[in-house]
Amino acid sequence: MQESHPSPSDPDAASPHAKFRAVRSARAFEEIAAQIRTELAEGRLRVGSRLPSERALSEQFGVSRNTLREALRSLENAGLIRLQKGATGGAFISEGGGEAVTTGLLDMYHLGVIGPAHLTEARIWLESIIVREACVRATQQGIDELEENIRLAEEAGRQGDFALRSERHLEFHRILARMTGNPIMVIVMNGMLEVLAHLIRKIGDSENAFVLPSRRRFMKHLVECDADAAVREMEACLKRLQRSYLSRIEAEPREHEAARKTAPRLPGRSRRKNAAGPAAG
Repeated sequence: MQESHPSPSDPDAASPHAKFRAVRSARAFEEIAAQIRTELAEGRLRVGSRLPSERALSEQFGVSRNTLREALRSLENAGLIRLQKGATGGAFISEGGGEAVTTGLLDMYHLGVIGPAHLTEARIWLESIIVREACVRATQQGIDELEENIRLAEEAGRQGDFALRSERHLEFHRILARMTGNPIMVIVMNGMLEVLAHLIRKIGDSENAFVLPSRRRFMKHLVECDADAAVREMEACLKRLQRSYLSRIEAEPREHEAARKTAPRLPGRSRRKNAAGPAAG
């Protein structure tokens, strides 16, 4: 039987195959989200499907619209749905760009579960797998994208735009991930690079003049399909970057402490201390 598609003008007719039941949990929004996940897992909701309107959903679940909206926001934050405004808007099952992975990694980084050493170490491991597969699956289009990326990074460096140059360097690794043809590698690499970009912005960009020469050597190995040599070159470059990042992070507390010790004392502060001394005694 041919699958019927709801008319965009009739939001209550959306996703006719999805069946929801009234919720009774004290944390109703979590049960709503769980039911929608189940419908997706069992194939009754698919990418691009539009959920029924808020009115229809709140009636099916037996909850207020505020509770329903809380559930929809949690699914949006998880990257499972996208909320679109307007006459033809609504809640749609997302294409899944990996936002949830990126958000999760960033949250763990901010909480301190993932530290800079963990991040840079995992990056080296993941990149070795990606480089090896990119060498096997490389196409001329992918090679051309990498070559153009190197040219743009050189140009940004000549112009003194180090923020742009840093972004070009990160994009080089995104291109490599896409060359594997594996969406898991793309999603994980994108998430890892987003956290790394946050780290770089915090500690500040540096010259790292060795990166571009390493890129050119790497490209030679990639074009020759020499995966072992390409992996060695990439690992050497990333380990050197890792040492640079970690040394700058370790230097930050020492610099702050030195600045605190050498900073001139404010006269008002000593006067207040002296004034308070006799009273306290």
